[in-house]
Amino acid sequence: MGLIFDIKRFAIHDGPGIRTTVFLKGCPLNCLWCHNPEGKAREREFMWWKEKCVGCRDCENACTKSAISFYDDSLLLDKRKCDLCGACVNVCHSQALKLIGKEMTVAQIMKEIEKDMLFYDESRGGVTFSGGEPLMQPFFLHGLLKACKERGVHTAVDTCGHTNSDVLLEISKHVDLFLYDVKVINDEKHIKFTGVSNKLILDNLNMLSKIRQKLIVRFALIPGVNNDKEDILELGAFVSSLENVKEISILPYHKGGIEKSKRLRKPEYLFFLSHSPTAETISEIERTLKDFGLMIQIGG
Repeated sequence: MGLIFDIKRFAIHDGPGIRTTVFLKGCPLNCLWCHNPEGKAREREFMWWKEKCVGCRDCENACTKSAISFYDDSLLLDKRKCDLCGACVNVCHSQALKLIGKEMTVAQIMKEIEKDMLFYDESRGGVTFSGGEPLMQPFFLHGLLKACKERGVHTAVDTCGHTNSDVLLEISKHVDLFLYDVKVINDEKHIKFTGVSNKLILDNLNMLSKIRQKLIVRFALIPGVNNDKEDILELGAFVSSLENVKEISILPYHKGGIEKSKRLRKPEYLFFLSHSPTAETISEIERTLKDFGLMIQIGG
């Protein structure tokens, strides 16, 4: 049994072909710009859509723990009282409340995956396990990967790489492609913006490269974080030094995570606000990285 927060069908930016992307909850990093903040916590949590709420307050009346209240047309959730029973969600007819995080078995997820297998064959697609960080649930992920391989389904794992090296090595036996996130090479910056050192991340990437694992490095381009000339040169030098990595996908920053954070009732002072990099900036970075002999893809 594992905890997921979404299953996205017909995904085209999470690996080759048409894919089913399974998002697992929990992440060891705390990236300030996170695009999927609903995947950070290991436990279930609520999302509230203010624009959908009709103000009936049925959720407040249904809560036996008095964890929900309203102030100035905004829902307030006392997490110390809430036991995530879901009674409020059940009475929300406008679907303004949603409980994020669903427990599912390997068999249940495979049943969903099997609905899309025809599209995998036609597009050379498959299944991508993402998050959060899928390796936060290693035994569950291992079971999913084995079940996919038994059915001949191409597998990809989108990972930040901050995990036990032995676990990663074992998981890799059942993975066709790693989409490996590299935030910034400078460790001091990495700690500042993600909360953890990148030493284990880079060591694990080097390990996978040495065993000839198929890898694509993903680089989330965040203005004000990792767009300095020095950052890009360090990225190009490191990735080009790896034995089996020749491709980087540049993922330009967008503000989608901010709206999700608001729905999770996160304090606004925690929001990280940047701006999307310009086309000129992206082109310049692309040229710099190509000078290292790397193939560059923008997006996905």
